[in-house]
Amino acid sequence: MNKDLERIIEIPEGVEVVVSKNKVTVKGNGKELVREFDKGKVSMAVADGKFVLTAKGATRRESKMIGTIWAHLKNMIKGVGKEFVYELEIANVHFPMNVKAGGDKVTIKSFLGETTLREARIMPNAKVEVKGSQITVTSHDIEAAGQTAANLEKATRLTGRDRRIFQDGIFITKKPYRVI
Repeated sequence: MNKDLERIIEIPEGVEVVVSKNKVTVKGNGKELVREFDKGKVSMAVADGKFVLTAKGATRRESKMIGTIWAHLKNMIKGVGKEFVYELEIANVHFPMNVKAGGDKVTIKSFLGETTLREARIMPNAKVEVKGSQITVTSHDIEAAGQTAANLEKATRLTGRDRRIFQDGIFITKKPYRVI
């Protein structure tokens, strides 16, 4: 392959992007997202309201790296503008579940009649609201919101039982849009 590659991201008004070595900081609307990249031969720069990713003599590896950094940056720029929202549903057929969010954990009681508590971790910068059988996870960082939603779903994962009969659990019903 060995081509010179370049990807450009337009930075919207009111958003500031700062690059220092491998660290990229995106600020806007009173929010700040920081991410560190292992960029290899890819160079990052901000010029004239644009974020430029370039690689001279890029191989497939650098091409993939440019695409990955580009996608993460688009999510960071969108995240400082508005929050990413995941919606989950509590489904219980056999036993009513008791779900409470507090601190950095979500506690699930009485899942399939179990007496032990199940816990799901809430990632930093993510907020969880439980209203009836609806759970809403919001964050300006798409990775924090997505991982928190996945932790909730995984906490009620069943093994060794027929999923057609035992349909209890917490399930993601709505994800945010893709940025790309």
